[in-house]
Amino acid sequence: MLKYSLLLLIVTTCLLGACSKSLSNGDTAFDVQVNATDLAVGDTATFSFRGNPDVITFYSGEVGKRYEYRDRISADGIPTLRFRTIRANGAQANSLAVMVSDNFEGVLVKDTPATVSRITSATWTDITARATLSTGGTAAVVSGSIDLSDFSTKGKPVYVAFKYQGFAGSAQSKWTIDSFSVKNVLADGTSYEIANMNAGNISFTNYGVPSFSPGFSAFRVTNSYYWVVNNTTLVITGATSAAAAAPAEAWVLLGPVDLKKVTPDIGVQVKNAAQRAEDLKLIYKYPAVGVYNIVFSGGKVSSEEGQYTTKTFQITVK
Repeated sequence: MLKYSLLLLIVTTCLLGACSKSLSNGDTAFDVQVNATDLAVGDTATFSFRGNPDVITFYSGEVGKRYEYRDRISADGIPTLRFRTIRANGAQANSLAVMVSDNFEGVLVKDTPATVSRITSATWTDITARATLSTGGTAAVVSGSIDLSDFSTKGKPVYVAFKYQGFAGSAQSKWTIDSFSVKNVLADGTSYEIANMNAGNISFTNYGVPSFSPGFSAFRVTNSYYWVVNNTTLVITGATSAAAAAPAEAWVLLGPVDLKKVTPDIGVQVKNAAQRAEDLKLIYKYPAVGVYNIVFSGGKVSSEEGQYTTKTFQITVK
């Protein structure tokens, strides 16, 4: 029994020792040197490295590449909606409304009746008066910048919708909407697109960082007229003659939209575990005048751990 206990103690000690051993051969410490910190536009900064970290990531300090915003996904700004419209065929008044809701419960996939019920039971705020809409003609009319700050202060995601109505007695309007965009404009002048005409599986970029829009969905409430949705336009055509005109209602909507959304900044990897730091040089050119706070983040990484340190520089480009 004593031999068994001693053997068990030895095996346990070995296992604990193995578990405590790092799976990485890298170090957390490393060093970076730069040839100059004052540059003219068009000059290059050359960085060299020493040490044995598994990875080194470079944050240039430019918008979209700032270390301090690498985990930021939300920021207070002014959420701004813009789009363009063209009205053709009939000239029925109040045939297009711009609507916003923060309590619509969402689209139910493959259950149109239930989704329509959710649309009609949700509370929608009509913001049409904030927009400039087409009154006819072939030229697209820009809506102007529509401030949605009164919705963002509630801290809830919203749905944005276009509600079409057709009426009996006269030819009904055809509406074309394009250039739809919602942006979060921050106090520092940066602007982050958070929704656009793209389908939900088609990415766009903010300062080089990929993001996605929720995509539009279309639903009929009454009559057979339907919004046609693609990646560039939203189009609905009602009855083209008074004789064919009958009451109609159809919606096209997008959401949920977080009006405080921003895309996190990203860095560029300059070293991986297979490379020697001493063999690497990073040559970087800043395209514009400014003061840039550069951060190199590096360290030891494995499937079990991640330990990092940073090296910082401030470069002035004149």
